[in-house]
Amino acid sequence: MTSPVTPDYSTFNAVQNYLQLSFAGQMIRYAPNGQAPLFGMTSAMGTGTALQTEHGYFAKTMVFPAVTLTVAVADGVATSFTVASTTNILPGDLLRSNAATAEIVRVGTVVSGTSLTVVRGFGQVAAAAISNGVTLYKVGNAFEQASVRPAAKMMLPVRVTNFTQIFRNAWSLSGTMAAIAAIVGDTPATESRMDCGLFHAADIESAIFFGQKSSTFTLNGQYVTTMDGIIETVRRLGPAGNTTTAGATTNYTQLEAMLNGVFDVVSNGRNGNDRVMYVGGAARTVINNIGRLTGVYQVMDGQTSFGLQFSTFKTSRGSFRMVEHPLLNSNTNWSKMAVVVDLPSMRLMYLKGRNTMYTAYGQGGNIIDSDVDAVGGSLLSELTMEITNPSVFAVIYNLTLAA
Repeated sequence: MTSPVTPDYSTFNAVQNYLQLSFAGQMIRYAPNGQAPLFGMTSAMGTGTALQTEHGYFAKTMVFPAVTLTVAVADGVATSFTVASTTNILPGDLLRSNAATAEIVRVGTVVSGTSLTVVRGFGQVAAAAISNGVTLYKVGNAFEQASVRPAAKMMLPVRVTNFTQIFRNAWSLSGTMAAIAAIVGDTPATESRMDCGLFHAADIESAIFFGQKSSTFTLNGQYVTTMDGIIETVRRLGPAGNTTTAGATTNYTQLEAMLNGVFDVVSNGRNGNDRVMYVGGAARTVINNIGRLTGVYQVMDGQTSFGLQFSTFKTSRGSFRMVEHPLLNSNTNWSKMAVVVDLPSMRLMYLKGRNTMYTAYGQGGNIIDSDVDAVGGSLLSELTMEITNPSVFAVIYNLTLAA
């Protein structure tokens, strides 16, 4: 006899999309091109748990040490260097002069915060005088056989805090309206629930982009906290050049300069120099027109269509995948914006047990309201956002016209 097969009901072997998705996952499946595409994408990027309303995390950026001379080195014999700062320099480091000679020196001792001793000509280039103001960049380190363990060095993390924010949306219908059959579409109750979900996702999406953190306000005697979004995080914690305002016209060279900063740091080896750019309709038109004006195309006799449409563009250092965002098209000012996002560097953090809860009341609801002839429900999410590397995000305002 053939042994009966025992079904495996584990989550690992469940049919894809059979198990209930998160609210964000449901939104990206139900409305992938809707009001909250970035919020929907967070379902695929992984989320975490916030343990307090003030959520703290640490961001680290790779260090590339260098020293700049503040006193000229008179000849190829001197071994004491006076520099602006010896921060992140350790004995054993190799430093390459940015002067024409390209001499390499090996750090012997770090005497103070502005002084170090070196071994000169630690390579093929002979030691020579080095002018004041020349920078020497670290090009590795070198140690002798059977050497003593070197001093430890670590990237000092920067503590970043953000606050959780409570998002609430509700739907409601009278008992009579809920009982009426619609001619087309779903029942009024179903339609109202769907609208509630869309509004809830759109409110979270708006905060992901435009939110500003606060913890100083109270309502009805209770604290209200809000979270920082992408734009505010980049403004406060990112390099100054990553938040820019375009001029009256923008050409390819200017666009590239406004985006160059996001590639100074590789935040994720899998993602490389590839970013998502959320744009308004006006910004997308400007970038497409920059591509059209930068290149050459021909319309041949007999063609029944013409024009160019770019969804991806490249600069000398990386590529951008444009996504036109309905939220940015909601007004003329935001329509001119472009927001560059590095998806692996961000995630949503939900307060424990507060990951989009649904409560229903009335007929069939989990709350019985005997005094009101109505049905309805509400959605509640409490979350904040982590951006572990603001340097790889960028915001451009006022993309108005292609040059």
